[in-house]
Amino acid sequence: MGKVKAKKVSSLKPKKKCCRSKTRCLKCPVVIMRMKKLENEGVTGKDLKKGLKKARAS
Repeated sequence: MGKVKAKKVSSLKPKKKCCRSKTRCLKCPVVIMRMKKLENEGVTGKDLKKGLKKARAS
């Protein structure tokens, strides 16, 4: 899949089921939901990147 920009993650199609591995993949439904939530709050730029890192770590 290569590198995906943080602002594009929320538009990805999520997988059917979450793998729940320690660093979640980008297509994980949990990660996509959290990124949509951040974008709705108006977060952009570096803060969005930090949000992606935090969403994948949980």
